[in-house]
Amino acid sequence: MNRGTLIDPVAFLQAHISRLYMERHGLTPDEFLSLNAKRDILGFLRLGYEPFHLTGDEGILDELDAYVYPD
Repeated sequence: MNRGTLIDPVAFLQAHISRLYMERHGLTPDEFLSLNAKRDILGFLRLGYEPFHLTGDEGILDELDAYVYPD
């Protein structure tokens, strides 16, 4: 990959879904970072990239909710 011209697709997914997740839950960036430190949201998105990149945003957000709040 030519890093000068292309965006890493995993990083793009992480940024996109993180922004939507913050909007969904009314989180500030600092609150999101605190939650990520506890639950490794970005790692979850990285590990799940293969199925997630074929899933719509709402589906990914629902999966993320189930991961972050497992009860």
